[in-house]
Amino acid sequence: MTRRLLTGNAAAAWGARLAEVDYVPAFPITPQTEIIETIAHWMDQGEMAGRFTTLESEHSMITAAGSAAATGTRVFTATSSQGLLYGMEMLYTVAGWRAPFVLMNVSRGLSSPITLEPDHNDILAARDSGFLQIHCATCQEVLDSVLLAFRLAEDDSVRLPVIVNQDGFYLSYTREPVEIPDIEEVRKFLPAFDPENTQFRAGEPRSQGVAVLGGAFYSYFRYEMHLACLNTLSVFDSIAQDFADHFGRKYGILETYQMDDAEFCFVMAGSFATKAKNAVDLLRDAGWKIGLVRPRLIRPFPADALCRALTGIHGVAVIDQNLSMGKGGILYTELASALYSSNSNSPLLVSYIGGLGGRDITREEFFKMARETRHAVETGKVPLPRLLYTEDELRQMRKLQTIAHAPWG
Repeated sequence: MTRRLLTGNAAAAWGARLAEVDYVPAFPITPQTEIIETIAHWMDQGEMAGRFTTLESEHSMITAAGSAAATGTRVFTATSSQGLLYGMEMLYTVAGWRAPFVLMNVSRGLSSPITLEPDHNDILAARDSGFLQIHCATCQEVLDSVLLAFRLAEDDSVRLPVIVNQDGFYLSYTREPVEIPDIEEVRKFLPAFDPENTQFRAGEPRSQGVAVLGGAFYSYFRYEMHLACLNTLSVFDSIAQDFADHFGRKYGILETYQMDDAEFCFVMAGSFATKAKNAVDLLRDAGWKIGLVRPRLIRPFPADALCRALTGIHGVAVIDQNLSMGKGGILYTELASALYSSNSNSPLLVSYIGGLGGRDITREEFFKMARETRHAVETGKVPLPRLLYTEDELRQMRKLQTIAHAPWG
């Protein structure tokens, strides 16, 4: 094992290298490009085996990835934001093929207006495609999640592709100390891909499916995908334990922080959760019984695990780094659905939208969310979902609007 300062992008590339992938179809897009540049350099220098191919678009890139995985090849690729949406048709297609490979998405807010900074609308737009989703908060978690993702994707009770998500710029270009495991130890955890019946030989051509099915047959296969996705919930824990036995780092379906005696908590995904940890520590110093719950798996949605983690909690501030137009925060909506269907006494939920387009969530805002959530519990009056936005930011926005509409002179 060695330790290096790596960006989140470099950590993703190392995950693919250690997984000894055979094929990397690629197309560049900011802020993902460093991943494929790094892999291309290694292959060019003979430091990494496999085949690197530059495609003409994300649509053809995902097509190539699924096609190769369907022949029994271990495949890795990466994209971001508009690129993920450009390939959206093929996300559904290759998941329906049950083609197990790993796609790294480097989250970036969607146009328009255009931004280079992150939020989660790109990755959450893909939540119904059939891809599993693992969301990361640190560079170490990025590397480790790539290895975990291949084990999940290739498990014979799952056989679905996996998206590993990291936040653009905040994580993709942030350098953190990352432990790079020895390749021999990785091979013990992640042996060569056994494709079983998902293989193709030119000398023995076989059809692996049919193109068009009627409603009854189509329903069967779609529901089989759903059940395979749900299988991940039970498979993940055993794979994570095996990972911990080999590398000493344990990853649960959820990360919980300071939750043992908590009465209130934050729930959020992604790298901004590290800021929430700092706020929890400071609030604890001030006498609050507060914690953090961060789902790593978003698909399948860990409903039971979240209900267990929130048992006994009075109030929850749910912070969504996304916005479903006309509805609100996606994590809030799905968490509310999970809690509503459980038999336990559900905590009060307060919904916040924050971090859109990379907009910071400050320490003071975490404090304010905690106060508002406690007040809602005390009064029984839940505030309307709202955007985290300051009066100063609003004044600046109004000033820009005034300038934009000023007559030329």
